[in-house]
Amino acid sequence: MAIWNLGSINADIIYAVPHIPAPGETLASTGRATFMGGKGANMSVAIARAGSRANHIGALGPDGGWMLERLLEYGVDTRHIAQIETESAQAIIMVDADGENAILLHPGANGEIPQAALQTALAEAETGDWFVTQNETNLQRTGAALAKKMGLKVAYAAAPFSAERALAVLEYLDFLILNEVEAQQLTEATGKTPDALGVRDVVITLGGDGADWFGPNGKQHFDALPVKPVDTTGAGDTFTGYLLAGLDQGMPMPQAIKLAATAGALMVTRKGTADVIPDLSEVRAFNG
Repeated sequence: MAIWNLGSINADIIYAVPHIPAPGETLASTGRATFMGGKGANMSVAIARAGSRANHIGALGPDGGWMLERLLEYGVDTRHIAQIETESAQAIIMVDADGENAILLHPGANGEIPQAALQTALAEAETGDWFVTQNETNLQRTGAALAKKMGLKVAYAAAPFSAERALAVLEYLDFLILNEVEAQQLTEATGKTPDALGVRDVVITLGGDGADWFGPNGKQHFDALPVKPVDTTGAGDTFTGYLLAGLDQGMPMPQAIKLAATAGALMVTRKGTADVIPDLSEVRAFNG
Protein backbone atom coordinates (compact mmCIF):
# COMPACT_ATOMS: atom_id res chain seq x y z
CA MET A 1 0.00 0.00 0.00
CA ALA A 2 1.04 3.67 0.16
CA ILE A 3 0.74 6.79 2.28
CA TRP A 4 -0.18 10.10 0.60
CA ASN A 5 1.00 13.06 2.66
CA LEU A 6 -0.36 16.55 2.01
CA GLY A 7 2.37 18.23 3.98
CA SER A 8 4.62 21.18 4.66
CA ILE A 9 8.27 21.46 3.66
CA ASN A 10 10.43 23.98 5.54
CA ALA A 11 14.00 25.15 5.69
CA ASP A 12 14.67 24.76 9.43
CA ILE A 13 17.25 27.19 10.78
CA ILE A 14 18.09 25.96 14.27
CA TYR A 15 19.81 28.06 16.90
CA ALA A 16 21.24 26.61 20.11
CA VAL A 17 20.45 28.94 23.03
CA PRO A 18 21.16 28.84 26.78
CA HIS A 19 17.42 29.22 27.40
CA ILE A 20 14.30 30.21 25.47
CA PRO A 21 14.28 34.04 25.41
CA ALA A 22 11.73 35.93 27.48
CA PRO A 23 9.68 38.73 25.85
CA GLY A 24 11.97 41.66 25.06
CA GLU A 25 15.14 39.69 25.81
CA THR A 26 18.10 39.69 23.39
CA LEU A 27 20.09 36.49 23.54
CA ALA A 28 23.21 35.31 21.69
CA SER A 29 23.07 31.81 20.21
CA THR A 30 25.78 29.26 20.86
CA GLY A 31 25.36 27.44 17.54
CA ARG A 32 23.50 27.46 14.23
CA ALA A 33 22.59 24.78 11.69
CA THR A 34 20.21 24.46 8.73
CA PHE A 35 18.14 21.35 8.09
CA MET A 36 15.21 20.35 5.93
CA GLY A 37 12.06 20.09 8.03
CA GLY A 38 8.40 20.95 8.30
CA LYS A 39 5.88 18.61 9.90
CA GLY A 40 4.95 17.19 6.52
CA ALA A 41 8.48 16.58 5.28
CA ASN A 42 9.48 15.08 8.63
CA MET A 43 6.56 12.65 8.46
CA SER A 44 7.29 11.69 4.85
CA VAL A 45 10.93 10.95 5.68
CA ALA A 46 9.89 8.95 8.76
CA ILE A 47 7.37 6.97 6.69
CA ALA A 48 10.01 6.18 4.06
CA ARG A 49 12.65 5.25 6.63
CA ALA A 50 10.14 3.00 8.36
CA GLY A 51 9.82 1.04 5.13
CA SER A 52 6.56 2.34 3.64
CA ARG A 53 5.94 4.20 0.40
CA ALA A 54 5.74 7.94 1.11
CA ASN A 55 4.13 10.10 -1.58
CA HIS A 56 4.51 13.77 -0.69
CA ILE A 57 2.03 16.38 -1.93
CA GLY A 58 3.28 19.93 -1.39
CA ALA A 59 4.96 23.00 -2.85
CA LEU A 60 8.39 24.61 -2.94
CA GLY A 61 9.58 27.97 -4.21
CA PRO A 62 12.52 28.74 -6.50
CA ASP A 63 14.82 28.48 -3.46
CA GLY A 64 13.70 24.94 -2.56
CA GLY A 65 15.67 22.74 -4.96
CA TRP A 66 18.00 21.47 -2.26
CA MET A 67 15.04 20.28 -0.17
CA LEU A 68 13.51 18.45 -3.14
CA GLU A 69 16.84 16.67 -3.68
CA ARG A 70 17.03 15.63 -0.04
CA LEU A 71 13.54 14.22 -0.04
CA LEU A 72 14.44 12.16 -3.09
CA GLU A 73 17.64 11.03 -1.41
CA TYR A 74 15.66 9.90 1.64
CA GLY A 75 13.31 7.75 -0.43
CA VAL A 76 10.27 10.03 -0.70
CA ASP A 77 8.25 10.20 -3.94
CA THR A 78 8.40 13.90 -4.89
CA ARG A 79 6.49 13.86 -8.20
CA HIS A 80 3.58 15.78 -6.68
CA ILE A 81 5.58 18.60 -5.11
CA ALA A 82 4.72 21.69 -7.16
CA GLN A 83 7.34 24.26 -8.08
CA ILE A 84 5.79 27.72 -7.58
CA GLU A 85 7.02 31.32 -7.47
CA THR A 86 6.31 31.91 -3.76
CA GLU A 87 9.39 31.40 -1.59
CA SER A 88 9.72 28.14 0.33
CA ALA A 89 8.63 28.03 3.95
CA GLN A 90 11.10 28.71 6.73
CA ALA A 91 11.17 27.91 10.44
CA ILE A 92 13.36 29.67 12.98
CA ILE A 93 13.87 27.20 15.83
CA MET A 94 15.52 27.89 19.19
CA VAL A 95 16.63 24.85 21.21
CA ASP A 96 17.73 25.24 24.83
CA ALA A 97 20.15 23.20 26.90
CA ASP A 98 17.38 20.79 27.99
CA GLY A 99 16.27 20.09 24.41
CA GLU A 100 13.08 22.17 24.60
CA ASN A 101 12.29 24.42 21.65
CA ALA A 102 10.44 27.51 20.46
CA ILE A 103 9.52 27.87 16.78
CA LEU A 104 8.67 30.81 14.50
CA LEU A 105 7.15 29.65 11.21
CA HIS A 106 6.95 31.55 7.90
CA PRO A 107 4.42 29.54 5.80
CA GLY A 108 5.56 30.60 2.31
CA ALA A 109 4.79 28.02 -0.39
CA ASN A 110 3.15 25.67 2.11
CA GLY A 111 0.06 27.85 2.05
CA GLU A 112 -0.21 27.88 -1.75
CA ILE A 113 -0.18 24.22 -2.77
CA PRO A 114 -2.11 24.02 -6.07
CA GLN A 115 -5.30 21.99 -5.94
CA ALA A 116 -4.25 20.36 -9.21
CA ALA A 117 -1.23 18.82 -7.44
CA LEU A 118 -3.53 17.26 -4.85
CA GLN A 119 -6.01 15.94 -7.42
CA THR A 120 -3.31 14.55 -9.72
CA ALA A 121 -1.66 12.77 -6.81
CA LEU A 122 -4.80 11.18 -5.39
CA ALA A 123 -5.82 10.03 -8.86
CA GLU A 124 -3.01 7.47 -8.43
CA ALA A 125 -4.12 6.36 -4.96
CA GLU A 126 -5.79 3.02 -4.33
CA THR A 127 -8.56 2.03 -1.96
CA GLY A 128 -6.98 1.17 1.39
CA ASP A 129 -4.08 3.59 1.06
CA TRP A 130 -3.58 6.18 3.79
CA PHE A 131 -3.97 9.95 3.41
CA VAL A 132 -2.43 12.19 6.08
CA THR A 133 -2.20 15.93 6.53
CA GLN A 134 -1.26 18.46 9.22
CA ASN A 135 -2.13 22.06 9.99
CA GLU A 136 0.75 23.69 8.08
CA THR A 137 -0.75 23.77 4.57
CA ASN A 138 -3.83 24.79 2.63
CA LEU A 139 -6.30 22.26 1.16
CA GLN A 140 -6.61 20.19 4.36
CA ARG A 141 -10.41 19.79 4.28
CA THR A 142 -10.43 19.42 0.50
CA GLY A 143 -7.82 16.69 0.69
CA ALA A 144 -9.47 14.83 3.56
CA ALA A 145 -12.88 14.89 1.88
CA LEU A 146 -11.49 13.71 -1.47
CA ALA A 147 -9.43 10.95 0.12
CA LYS A 148 -12.39 9.69 2.13
CA LYS A 149 -14.60 9.69 -0.99
CA MET A 150 -11.98 7.61 -2.79
CA GLY A 151 -11.86 4.97 -0.06
CA LEU A 152 -8.57 5.99 1.56
CA LYS A 153 -8.04 5.87 5.32
CA VAL A 154 -7.66 9.46 6.55
CA ALA A 155 -5.28 10.61 9.28
CA TYR A 156 -4.79 14.08 10.74
CA ALA A 157 -1.98 15.42 12.90
CA ALA A 158 -3.63 18.39 14.59
CA ALA A 159 -0.58 20.64 14.87
CA PRO A 160 0.04 23.51 14.99
CA PHE A 161 -3.37 23.38 16.66
CA SER A 162 -6.39 25.24 15.35
CA ALA A 163 -9.79 24.21 16.67
CA GLU A 164 -11.47 25.57 13.55
CA ARG A 165 -9.31 23.52 11.19
CA ALA A 166 -9.50 20.38 13.31
CA LEU A 167 -13.29 20.59 13.39
CA ALA A 168 -13.38 21.07 9.62
CA VAL A 169 -11.79 17.66 8.97
CA LEU A 170 -13.10 15.69 11.95
CA GLU A 171 -15.97 14.01 10.08
CA TYR A 172 -13.57 12.45 7.55
CA LEU A 173 -11.03 11.01 9.99
CA ASP A 174 -10.17 7.42 10.76
CA PHE A 175 -7.16 8.41 12.85
CA LEU A 176 -6.35 11.56 14.85
CA ILE A 177 -3.10 12.30 16.65
CA LEU A 178 -2.44 15.25 18.97
CA ASN A 179 -0.33 16.10 21.98
CA GLU A 180 -1.70 16.59 25.49
CA VAL A 181 -2.18 20.36 25.16
CA GLU A 182 -3.85 20.05 21.75
CA ALA A 183 -6.17 17.35 23.10
CA GLN A 184 -7.26 19.64 25.91
CA GLN A 185 -7.86 22.48 23.45
CA LEU A 186 -9.97 20.20 21.23
CA THR A 187 -11.99 19.03 24.23
CA GLU A 188 -12.66 22.66 25.16
CA ALA A 189 -13.72 23.46 21.57
CA THR A 190 -16.02 20.44 21.15
CA GLY A 191 -17.11 19.65 24.69
CA LYS A 192 -16.17 16.04 23.93
CA THR A 193 -13.49 13.75 25.33
CA PRO A 194 -11.19 11.93 22.84
CA ASP A 195 -13.29 8.75 22.97
CA ALA A 196 -16.45 10.67 22.06
CA LEU A 197 -15.19 12.46 18.92
CA GLY A 198 -16.48 9.84 16.48
CA VAL A 199 -12.96 8.99 15.26
CA ARG A 200 -12.10 5.29 15.37
CA ASP A 201 -8.54 5.77 16.68
CA VAL A 202 -7.24 8.77 18.63
CA VAL A 203 -3.67 8.87 19.91
CA ILE A 204 -2.51 11.49 22.40
CA THR A 205 1.24 11.86 22.79
CA LEU A 206 2.48 12.74 26.28
CA GLY A 207 6.18 13.44 25.69
CA GLY A 208 8.29 11.65 28.27
CA ASP A 209 5.16 10.08 29.76
CA GLY A 210 4.41 8.06 26.63
CA ALA A 211 1.10 8.00 24.76
CA ASP A 212 -2.57 7.13 25.20
CA TRP A 213 -4.62 5.33 22.54
CA PHE A 214 -8.40 5.69 22.51
CA GLY A 215 -9.64 2.89 20.27
CA PRO A 216 -12.64 0.60 19.83
CA ASN A 217 -11.89 -1.13 23.15
CA GLY A 218 -11.31 2.02 25.22
CA LYS A 219 -8.16 3.67 26.48
CA GLN A 220 -4.73 2.03 26.54
CA HIS A 221 -1.53 3.64 27.83
CA PHE A 222 1.97 3.11 26.44
CA ASP A 223 5.10 4.13 28.32
CA ALA A 224 7.94 6.08 26.71
CA LEU A 225 11.49 4.79 26.61
CA PRO A 226 13.66 6.58 29.20
CA VAL A 227 16.22 8.72 27.36
CA LYS A 228 18.00 12.03 27.93
CA PRO A 229 16.75 14.45 25.25
CA VAL A 230 19.11 16.79 23.44
CA ASP A 231 16.55 18.16 20.93
CA THR A 232 12.81 17.43 20.87
CA THR A 233 12.27 19.06 17.45
CA GLY A 234 10.70 16.60 15.01
CA ALA A 235 10.20 13.83 17.56
CA GLY A 236 6.40 13.99 17.34
CA ASP A 237 6.53 13.93 13.54
CA THR A 238 8.86 10.92 13.67
CA PHE A 239 6.42 9.18 16.02
CA THR A 240 3.49 9.90 13.69
CA GLY A 241 5.32 8.81 10.54
CA TYR A 242 6.46 5.54 12.09
CA LEU A 243 3.02 4.87 13.52
CA LEU A 244 1.32 5.35 10.15
CA ALA A 245 3.95 3.22 8.44
CA GLY A 246 3.33 0.45 10.95
CA LEU A 247 -0.42 0.58 10.32
CA ASP A 248 0.20 0.68 6.55
CA GLN A 249 2.26 -2.48 6.91
CA GLY A 250 -0.55 -4.26 8.73
CA MET A 251 0.65 -3.97 12.30
CA PRO A 252 -1.99 -3.87 15.03
CA MET A 253 -2.19 -0.49 16.73
CA PRO A 254 -0.29 -1.48 19.94
CA GLN A 255 2.65 -2.81 17.91
CA ALA A 256 2.69 0.29 15.69
CA ILE A 257 2.64 2.60 18.72
CA LYS A 258 5.53 0.77 20.37
CA LEU A 259 7.56 1.01 17.15
CA ALA A 260 6.74 4.72 16.89
CA ALA A 261 7.63 5.33 20.55
CA THR A 262 11.04 3.77 20.02
CA ALA A 263 11.65 5.90 16.91
CA GLY A 264 10.58 9.05 18.78
CA ALA A 265 12.84 8.24 21.73
CA LEU A 266 15.82 7.75 19.44
CA MET A 267 15.00 10.97 17.60
CA VAL A 268 15.22 13.14 20.74
CA THR A 269 18.80 11.99 21.27
CA ARG A 270 19.79 13.69 17.99
CA LYS A 271 20.08 17.32 16.95
CA GLY A 272 18.14 18.24 13.81
CA THR A 273 14.93 17.45 11.98
CA ALA A 274 14.22 15.42 8.82
CA ASP A 275 17.89 14.88 8.03
CA VAL A 276 18.50 12.88 11.23
CA ILE A 277 15.31 10.79 11.46
CA PRO A 278 16.42 7.21 12.18
CA ASP A 279 15.87 4.35 9.77
CA LEU A 280 14.11 1.12 10.67
CA SER A 281 17.29 -0.85 11.40
CA GLU A 282 18.41 1.80 13.90
CA VAL A 283 15.02 1.84 15.58
CA ARG A 284 14.91 -1.94 15.92
CA ALA A 285 18.40 -1.94 17.44
CA PHE A 286 17.65 0.86 19.92
CA ASN A 287 16.71 -0.03 23.48
CA GLY A 288 16.95 3.41 25.11
